Amino acid sequence: MKITFLGTGTSHGVPMIGCDCRTCTSLDPRDKRLRPSIFIEPDYGTKLLVDAGPDLRAQALAHDLMRIDAIVFTHGHADHILGLDEIRRYNHMLRAPMACYGDAATIADIRRMFAYIFDPATPRGGGLPMITTFTLEGAFCIGRSEILPVPIMHGTRRILGLRIGGFAYLTDCSGIPESSFALLQDLDVLVLDALRERPHPTHFNLNEAVDMTTRIAPRRAYFTHMCHDLQHEPTCARLPPGMQLAYDGLVIDC
Repeated sequence: MKITFLGTGTSHGVPMIGCDCRTCTSLDPRDKRLRPSIFIEPDYGTKLLVDAGPDLRAQALAHDLMRIDAIVFTHGHADHILGLDEIRRYNHMLRAPMACYGDAATIADIRRMFAYIFDPATPRGGGLPMITTFTLEGAFCIGRSEILPVPIMHGTRRILGLRIGGFAYLTDCSGIPESSFALLQDLDVLVLDALRERPHPTHFNLNEAVDMTTRIAPRRAYFTHMCHDLQHEPTCARLPPGMQLAYDGLVIDC
């Protein structure tokens, strides 16, 4: 299975508008971060997008994403769903609606924010994304990939991480319920939220992410959803072995 990091930044992205800090002005391409998303390509061909943020068009062009078979949404915040309108192009190329998966709150967010898509009074004719929504209540399959939702906390809101085989993706995470640790045993790769140095009410900071990774004990770990506090090279240099910051365009096999 191949995983491509399409975006590893926060809702602001990096560089952030109007900022001249060391990270925002860095010439290291690993310090350029679009909004958070990954693209999963299992060995047998079903292609899965996790979240569709406002940078989806740029991400699709940068990584030549010619086919997306389904989208799993971790939650309904703007930086994770505002690229939904770009699905129109995939509808045209694949001549089919896009299957979109999320928990009940996320599907409700999508239906509210994109109400015009679902309104029968909206004129049809190629200007609307065609999507079919599925509400998740447990493990499910896309193609031959079994996907296990992993409940995590984003502040006071319970959202979804996911696990496929030995890979787990936990973005926008500030806490992991005790019941979810059983779903995170024996991981090859963990991707975990690490927003910044200072504490934050709805995200792990870097120290918390390191501590949580130590507890989960994957074989390797990558941190994501990073703001401009964390410059790539000097931050990675002080992380424990087996842990590093992810970056836009990173491709890993799992």
